[in-house]
Amino acid sequence: MITERPPREATLSGLLHGPGFRRLLTVRLLSQLSDGVFQASLATYAIFSPDHQSSPVEIAAALAVVTLPFSVIGPFTGVLLDRWRRRQVLLRGNLARFGIGLLTTALVLVEAPRGLVYTAALLLMGFNRFILAGLSAALPRVVTPSELVTANAVSPTLGTIAAAGGAGLGVLIRLVMSPGPAANAAMVALSALLYLAAALAARRIAPDELGPERRSELPLREALSTTWHDLLGGVRHLVRDCRPAVHALAAVTLARFGYGVLTVVVLMLSRYTFNDAADVDGGLATLGLAVTMSAVGFGLAALVSPWCTRRLGLSGWMTVCLAGAAVVVPALGTTFHQVPVMAAALLLGVATQGTKICADTLVQESVEDEFRGRVFAIYDVLVNVAFVAAAGLTALVLPLHGRSVPVLVGLGVLYAVGALLYFRASRRAGHPSDGVAGGR
Repeated sequence: MITERPPREATLSGLLHGPGFRRLLTVRLLSQLSDGVFQASLATYAIFSPDHQSSPVEIAAALAVVTLPFSVIGPFTGVLLDRWRRRQVLLRGNLARFGIGLLTTALVLVEAPRGLVYTAALLLMGFNRFILAGLSAALPRVVTPSELVTANAVSPTLGTIAAAGGAGLGVLIRLVMSPGPAANAAMVALSALLYLAAALAARRIAPDELGPERRSELPLREALSTTWHDLLGGVRHLVRDCRPAVHALAAVTLARFGYGVLTVVVLMLSRYTFNDAADVDGGLATLGLAVTMSAVGFGLAALVSPWCTRRLGLSGWMTVCLAGAAVVVPALGTTFHQVPVMAAALLLGVATQGTKICADTLVQESVEDEFRGRVFAIYDVLVNVAFVAAAGLTALVLPLHGRSVPVLVGLGVLYAVGALLYFRASRRAGHPSDGVAGGR
């Protein structure tokens, strides 16, 4: 059973009075800080190499290395998170990432074939899926229902900011050290140590505190053999009983697709348009600025989303976020000048994270605890397949310099259509959260 907790004010200060929320947030921040450093090391290794000119196709491949494990392993994570103690997933998953990080450090340092480095990265990012899905599924165990909107505004957003900070820290290491294997290895080694810190932070959480409430202690082989049956059960529960969650998943998948397109565009602009192709450090610095601006947008979304959902409802605020992206992307992006593009990165950060905050809350409110882990796994498969598909499709049509008016205008139209369809679907379904959002 979920332990009864006294009411707390639904603000960051109020949430931090809860020891369970504080400990879970600490694990998230350390985990995603580590992710940021590791992903920056991978970007430096694969995209911003001084002796290698990366194409959109190669960038899409690097993004796939980071993202595909989410899609391949995703279906299994939900079933296992509904069977295993989630605290143990956070502890052992981060310990595994620590070990794989050390292995990857050695591979980079000895200049092993790229295929080996990418394989190690795939393994590490595979464990990442368990960590993030476990953090999302565990959140309702450490806050009250009335705090979910604020908790979803604060926790994943701070995690995303931590990841951006980690990326910035990784880029700083790369800029300070001389280009070469030693600099890349130092970045990977730092990420490994931070994964160890996240594992130690998870040890402070009681083993049963994060659920699941009802658990089947099946051997791994038997648990995996029932994965598809259980996953289909989660899909049936989602479609039959959770229409608001279905609509939210469709909207956030669209937002993630758009983010994938723009990620490739900004990467190419940073290296080949805003800087000379030979100026790798300049390209990294520009990309770091874009990541920072996006992170600031995520932070602003955390600040304004609780207020906006109280006045517009969850579905209303999500519609505004999608419609805002439809205006921002073509209006600012098609200038292909650095200042407007950075402004677009900030505003799109608000829209993307605002959409995610609402979707997380709708899923958590609509889905029963025994299905929540597998539904979040479905959620992650959808958004990460969308991200990889977007990167792949963009790579096929985007020129090396990254400037393409048709791509950005087309994306703006897609956002606008998505906003309209989501607005109509949410109105027809009469999302229940909209009627109570004002009480949060």
